[in-house]
Amino acid sequence: MLNFRHLYYFWMVAKQGGFARAADHLEMAVQTISAQVRDLEKALGHQLLKPSGRGVVLTEAGQAAYARAEEIFQLGQSIAEEVREAGTAQVARLSVGLSDGISKLAAHALLEPVLATPQLRLLCHEGELDELLSELALHQLDVVFAGQAAPRNANQRLSSERIARSALQWYGPASLVRKSVRDRFPQSLQDLPVLLPTSHSPLRATLDNWFQDLGIRPRIVGEFEDSALLAVFAARGLGVFPVSQLGAKDVGLVRGLRLLGECPDLHEEVHAIWSRRGQHHPLVRRIVAAADKGGAA
Repeated sequence: MLNFRHLYYFWMVAKQGGFARAADHLEMAVQTISAQVRDLEKALGHQLLKPSGRGVVLTEAGQAAYARAEEIFQLGQSIAEEVREAGTAQVARLSVGLSDGISKLAAHALLEPVLATPQLRLLCHEGELDELLSELALHQLDVVFAGQAAPRNANQRLSSERIARSALQWYGPASLVRKSVRDRFPQSLQDLPVLLPTSHSPLRATLDNWFQDLGIRPRIVGEFEDSALLAVFAARGLGVFPVSQLGAKDVGLVRGLRLLGECPDLHEEVHAIWSRRGQHHPLVRRIVAAADKGGAA
């Protein structure tokens, strides 16, 4: 087993740039710290520090050890903070994973049932679905929002529920969305620059099939994983873009966008995915309960 006390002294020497400065910082004898670091080097079988002027620098092996030590002791500090918060019950933490494939503009509406929670600390992470599910399984996340249900995996033991199903709308800048264009929607999409979600989104396949059924060949000028970026670039005149009615509630935060048309037969779905531990999280239960009542539909 690695002696973490030895590792801590090595970490402090590396951070302070020398044994004497580390000893002053820790209010210990230089000889004591030096002996601890030598014991660590013996245990690992490699020299970690080498003299440089009046101090020391890391060897290549030392750089690897220091990088891991930095992670370990920063994590230790966060553990103390989280335990203190949990013990005093002053903070309600909710860690949410947002899959690349879903509309980020809808995230606010999906989380609205818990946003008024006293002392809420909300952490939102974005990433690939597989990566987020791994973090969920390791209890680093409480819930994941994705465009699909939880995959069947006996090892991960995940559950999911659809919490939103929202029809699509199209928006664009005033320079492109004129009355004549709105009157010919959706066929007018043939003549407009179009911004679309990337293939990460299940919505993209739905849109591609819809274009094909209507005989529309859109002039795609941009593809984005983040719906908020879609809205920003559209507002700057780059093109028109689709967004669910759920996400459209926050489109107004981006100035200069106008409604082009609606697609009541096309929908974006959002599923909440949680682990066995997550099902007992009160804020996760509240989000799912609000969806069951039709709050996010």
